[in-house]
Amino acid sequence: MIRRWNPDVVAAPAGRYSHLATVPEGHELVMISGQLGVLPDGTLAGPDAESQARQVYANIELLLESIGATPAHLVKVFTMVAGTEHLPGCRAAMGEAFGRWFPDGDWPAQSLAVVAALAAPELAVEVEAMAAVPRAAGRG
Repeated sequence: MIRRWNPDVVAAPAGRYSHLATVPEGHELVMISGQLGVLPDGTLAGPDAESQARQVYANIELLLESIGATPAHLVKVFTMVAGTEHLPGCRAAMGEAFGRWFPDGDWPAQSLAVVAALAAPELAVEVEAMAAVPRAAGRG
């Protein structure tokens, strides 16, 4: 299983993340490209960060399911938020998803950056991730 932990050599995490995570033998790293709050038909889930972030986490979960994985396989999550005004909505959606995905508080490593903008002005949140998935023949 993925090991996540917080050594006491640095300050405790200030949020829902672990300082370190390792990938166990027999697993491969799967990179998930930056996901946007876009529905399967290509339309934006909503104009606000919370609705977009909810869709981002739904998209990540669907991508993981497509390779026989779950959010428990996440090792690292990197969130980009277009402006501090979108932080509350993003954090609310993240709290919902992470509360459901990691009920025991065994969080993946995570980074969050506030950026000036994303690829289009209507985008508020983008999340990329890495998962450690047991090796399986014929994936892809």
